Amino acid sequence: MRSTSNPAFRNLPVGGSGGYAGFQTQAQGTPVEPGYGYAPPTTGDRPMTVDDVVTKTAVTLGTTIVVGVPLTLAVKAGAISPWPPTIIGMLAGLVLSLVIIFKRNPNPGLVLAYAVAEGLFLGGITGVFEIWFPGIAIQAVIGTSLVFITMLIVYRTGAIRVTPKLTRWIIGATVGAAGLMLIHLLLALFGVNSGMRSAGTLGIVISLLFIGIAAFNFLLDFDMADQMIRTGAPAKFAWYVAFGLLVTLVWLYLEMLRLLSYLQSD
Repeated sequence: MRSTSNPAFRNLPVGGSGGYAGFQTQAQGTPVEPGYGYAPPTTGDRPMTVDDVVTKTAVTLGTTIVVGVPLTLAVKAGAISPWPPTIIGMLAGLVLSLVIIFKRNPNPGLVLAYAVAEGLFLGGITGVFEIWFPGIAIQAVIGTSLVFITMLIVYRTGAIRVTPKLTRWIIGATVGAAGLMLIHLLLALFGVNSGMRSAGTLGIVISLLFIGIAAFNFLLDFDMADQMIRTGAPAKFAWYVAFGLLVTLVWLYLEMLRLLSYLQSD
């Protein structure tokens, strides 16, 4: 069984071996091995399918977009201050993410509430970036979408196989990225500018590195969802998958905003 660097997937039911050619449903008549943390589906609890993952992910991401886009436009127009929704969204998102991660029973309401919180957070932040760099939001959305689609194609075609060695490398890189961000935060609290999160060569390199790590995290996310489908996880766990993918998408989008802002800075 492989692990994942995405904390949203740490408590998910997994079992069996993952696939490299894309999401696969359980073959007709093939016995389903019990996974870890859930019971085999009963008559009233059907197994999860690809359609469940796609639908729940679309609803979750769509909720974030519906909340975030109007807020971004309002902030850019000067109709609302960006900081109250940004701070509320950040704190609410942090609390809700912890609840979702440690609550083993999927709750659609919590996942959608997290999506709303992220919409507030991203809407406020994006509005500020739009004031400084008009048009940057669309560029960041396009960049994020291209990375996501590229990694999905890479996973489906098996161009990069999610092996235990690769999994360990991605997890180590993600932990390292978190460590760098923590160091930067601690230095900033003492008034020290490390240059890691500001315009300049180092800032650009760090953002490119983080974008690459986030991109490879998608491979682990896809593989974990693939394992859940193969082992017959209950359909309700598709909400966990949607939550996990949104976590990675938010990280990637924020890094795209940073990188584009560095490149457009004088």
